[in-house]
Amino acid sequence: MSETTITENKNQSESNSDNKQSAFILVRQENGIAHLVMDVVGETMNTLKAEFSDQISAMLKEIREDASITGVVLLSGKADSFVAGADITMLDDCESAAQATALSRQAQIIFDQLENLKIPVVAAIHGACLGGGLELAMACHARVCSDSSKTALGLPEVQLGLLPGGGGTQRLPRLVGLQKSLDMMLTGKQLRAKQALKAGLVDEVVPQSILVQVAEELALSGKFGKKRQLTLMDKLLEGNSLGRKVVYDQARKTVLAKTKGNYPAPLKIIDCIKAGIEKSPAIGFQTEADHFGELVMSPESKQLRQLFFATTEMKKEQGVAGVAAADIHKAAVLGGGLMGGGIAFVTATKAKVPVRIKDINHKGISHALKYSYDILNKRVKRRFMRHSEMQKQLANITGTVEFTGFKGVDIVVEAVFEDLSLKQQMVLDIEKHCKESTIFASNTSSLPIGKIAEKAARPENVIGLHYFSPVDKMPLAEIIAHEKTSDETISTTVAFAKKQGKTPIVVKDKAGFYVNRILAPYMNEAANILLAGEGVDKIDHALVNFGFPVGPLQLLDEVGIDVGSKIGPILQAELGERFTPPAAFSKLIDDSRLGKKANKGFYLYGKKAKKGKKQVDESVYSLLNISLKPQLSEQEIAERCVYMMLNEAMRCLDEGIIRNARDGDIGTIFGIGFPPFLGGPFQYIDTLGADKVVAKLNHWANLHGERFKPCDALVNLAEQGKSCYQ
Repeated sequence: MSETTITENKNQSESNSDNKQSAFILVRQENGIAHLVMDVVGETMNTLKAEFSDQISAMLKEIREDASITGVVLLSGKADSFVAGADITMLDDCESAAQATALSRQAQIIFDQLENLKIPVVAAIHGACLGGGLELAMACHARVCSDSSKTALGLPEVQLGLLPGGGGTQRLPRLVGLQKSLDMMLTGKQLRAKQALKAGLVDEVVPQSILVQVAEELALSGKFGKKRQLTLMDKLLEGNSLGRKVVYDQARKTVLAKTKGNYPAPLKIIDCIKAGIEKSPAIGFQTEADHFGELVMSPESKQLRQLFFATTEMKKEQGVAGVAAADIHKAAVLGGGLMGGGIAFVTATKAKVPVRIKDINHKGISHALKYSYDILNKRVKRRFMRHSEMQKQLANITGTVEFTGFKGVDIVVEAVFEDLSLKQQMVLDIEKHCKESTIFASNTSSLPIGKIAEKAARPENVIGLHYFSPVDKMPLAEIIAHEKTSDETISTTVAFAKKQGKTPIVVKDKAGFYVNRILAPYMNEAANILLAGEGVDKIDHALVNFGFPVGPLQLLDEVGIDVGSKIGPILQAELGERFTPPAAFSKLIDDSRLGKKANKGFYLYGKKAKKGKKQVDESVYSLLNISLKPQLSEQEIAERCVYMMLNEAMRCLDEGIIRNARDGDIGTIFGIGFPPFLGGPFQYIDTLGADKVVAKLNHWANLHGERFKPCDALVNLAEQGKSCYQ
């Protein structure tokens, strides 16, 4: 096809969109196939915007009126992505559910026009094909995708408190079946190419080099729409209304068990699918649009979208504005324990940086290597990864019991025991065996970085890099700079954490840093409530229903009761009596009741535990001299614990422990699982109103003591009628 023809088509597209440069270009081929190319100008990835509606309509009209076009291949003009989804910023402009519903109907109508073209339309997918991008692809008559690891297909809208609003709830079940579509939409799960082929979501998987060629051949042949192979169980559960009722009921039960009713989107997704299958497609599409409108205006979705924007913004920021990060070509980890193994794993597999593990014995190194092997081998068994790729990634991790191979290391992450003198010695060892520019990053959870750097010859290279366990799953990292840490060290460490797949927040060097500091009063209050006679399971149940992934007492079991007991005195010594842990809890340590790792804690573990629901170890009550006398409602239990966290978070903001409220909210959501639908402690204070938080804290202070006294910053916020984000 000639350059002149391309230019003519491009010019026509521009005139159809009020002289704006079109995101869509129609390129006719000599074989009768036209390439409909999406390439949003000025963007690195394609996203769907409301203003593209007229552009797509104009293109479809041109295709319908041109008899020489016998088929269409829809593809992306971007190098490594198809369509990453809809531009969700447009949802913030909606002032009512009706406006959001109208956006959904607009998308449905456009995709319906595409689906109803009389000639074959094939989507050629390479890279991210998510949300509205997959809805666009599903409106085509067939889909071919590349076998690249960059290719992923999914409908992740539920993670933003939304549902697919462009017909996704109706088209996905037709392609992959009821059960698979529920699994994908209720979790936001993404499928790789081979998984998508197996599920029936795509018709072919081919190398990227022949992707467009195969898509053209498929369009020319008109032979597509392969029917999904149904198992006997699929036929029993999906082929009749009684079987489908079982599926809907089970999905609803599972959703409520996981969300505790705090997230409305999953139930509405089930409702949309059910309406389309059990009533009619037309009712299904209208139900989808109506529910989409309601969800856009819901407080849960607004907070989840705000969280998405905040984390996206944070990813673009440097550690210190205007200070570039140094390159990291080689890393090392001191300590082959659980944390060391996890840090080595994310360094080698996510950051793609060779990492050397140093431990005092070979057994520690073996444990660290096994950490990575176990995770990667599981991916190989599930066919998410080739065995050769696993070997390649494992080759990036080496070990030593001395300091051989440390000379060229750019950053060393220390993950040894919480012992100040030991960590100070580690600093001196690294300064002796590494180059002058090597960064020493301590994974301490409580010791001041300034003290760790006290004996250092180059204190400007010492910084805190606090990960959360398990390292391969928890997304947060706290970056702790002491007074002498250089700006370049901060920026480099932030960039390194991002390469590891972490969301880093820079915090001040003070006891507990940020996350552990605000977690301590929350945990202490749960302990106080327990000692007053409320049951372990009731307390945990109250906080899980509030929205936390696990309750505070189960969390203490998971982290280790001994770990909590070590942090408490450090916080109390530096921050005051409000951090005093209940004295009775020392009996837990004396009883060797250290939590899950010791098979002995607040809950039963090992042989004593029965399968299924977690069971409280009733002997803990007699050990702590607790006489159960339940008096509090679950709401009051949850509020007393959470409001202690809110109060301490406000102190941290006031003292400059965190840079701003946004970092504080992201830190608690990603670090300790604060309910995302509430937006974090500062968003939650703004939602409740600072005056109401102060009033409740004062009420409890009168009943239970000074620990509930609202901090000055919170009182001032209430008196001035301001919000945390102002």
